[in-house]
Amino acid sequence: MARKIVNLLVLLPIGIILIIFCVANRQLVTMAFNPFRPEDQVLALSAPFFVFVFIALILGMVIGSAATWFAQGRYRKRARNEAREALRWQAEADRHRNRAEQIAGQLPAK
Repeated sequence: MARKIVNLLVLLPIGIILIIFCVANRQLVTMAFNPFRPEDQVLALSAPFFVFVFIALILGMVIGSAATWFAQGRYRKRARNEAREALRWQAEADRHRNRAEQIAGQLPAK
């Protein structure tokens, strides 16, 4: 319940700010991809300003997530190797336990 309240207190103001931002930045802007001839409409894109800002935010999040994922690759690899090693040692411990139970079952009872 507290998590929902915190999310509401955080996400509601962010949503309101984004809506105000979108309404305030409805003007069409042109992004030219040709630095030598910016008036060339073939390599230009016209859209409201907030669209470019949202695209930049989304691209930043995707690139940041990918960079984090690649940077943490060695830790995931280490975790996989250690999990494999733990399973191997667990299987060996089970074999030794079974062998000890076999030997204990063969001993004469006192």
